[in-house]
Amino acid sequence: MRIDTVPRSVLAVAGVVLLAMGIVLAASTERGLAGYRVALQLHGGEVLDLGSDAEPQPDLQGRMVRISGTPHVVAQPLDADFNQQADTPVLTRRVQMFQWRELRLGGDATYELDWSDTPQDASQFVHMNGHINPGAFPIPAKRFVAESVQLGGFMLDAKLVQDLPGSEPVAPNVKALPENLAATFSLYDGALVTSIKPGDPRLGDLRVSWNAAPLQEITVIARVDGDHLVPALDAADGKGYEVDVGNSALIDMRPDMAAQPGLTWLRRVLAVLLATLGVGLLLSRNARRADPLAALGGGLFVAGAVAAIPWLGGSTPAVAAWFVAAAIGLGLLLWRRRRRHH
Repeated sequence: MRIDTVPRSVLAVAGVVLLAMGIVLAASTERGLAGYRVALQLHGGEVLDLGSDAEPQPDLQGRMVRISGTPHVVAQPLDADFNQQADTPVLTRRVQMFQWRELRLGGDATYELDWSDTPQDASQFVHMNGHINPGAFPIPAKRFVAESVQLGGFMLDAKLVQDLPGSEPVAPNVKALPENLAATFSLYDGALVTSIKPGDPRLGDLRVSWNAAPLQEITVIARVDGDHLVPALDAADGKGYEVDVGNSALIDMRPDMAAQPGLTWLRRVLAVLLATLGVGLLLSRNARRADPLAALGGGLFVAGAVAAIPWLGGSTPAVAAWFVAAAIGLGLLLWRRRRRHH
């Protein structure tokens, strides 16, 4: 069928549909790719999946990697004040004091003695008389991070170790207590208490307990620095690493980084071809025969202009490349139109 025998309305509809398809494909491709590039900059770069218990390799230096496995504590954390130590990446000392607490129900204030992790300021109580608290804790709560924790063949940076998830109680070792503390504290219900009668604490008594980050399977995303996994300091998110429980997939830990469009260049070429066909049909409505060069110029112009928009304010090279393509297309279209009129 000759193109000049096809009704103009049909050419117009087909041209608009093909042009719209090219525009949508160009916009979605570049928007997805621009979003992925932003995510790379935000999190420190593209992530290479090393799987489980990987070993350092020279070609991994400076790369962001994903690795899973169960960490191994090389040097256990120590609470030197109480001489408590555990096979854990992070040991946390929890300190509580038996204090007055104010409970307000409507306009009424009632008071009860209970364990609290922070000093209760009795000066803010409605009724201070008979409800004065001792004040600051003589022993602070504290976290102790293992100096050496290994995942596969890599040592974990201290910031990664501090973020290892989970918590489980650790029974204190009473025999390891220093003499002065052994005379003050006794073991009761999994904690050390200063109460003379542990089951009947008094105002000001202390209760000290410990929790540990469990040794469990984890997944880490971080940058390789020698035989260490460290945060990416140039990451725009200010963090540059991720730690999660279990063997977590990249798409679960960083969905924005797993959304890179596939077959990018094929999609780009197809977008230009669809736009070219659409422009060609629209131009053919008022011409005896098709002008492939004019159609190509129009397709390049439309696809290039649309594709540049997602990159505005982001990648200057991408914007420049698409604007050059659009300019070439516009120049080609105008040249062919001028030649036809002359």
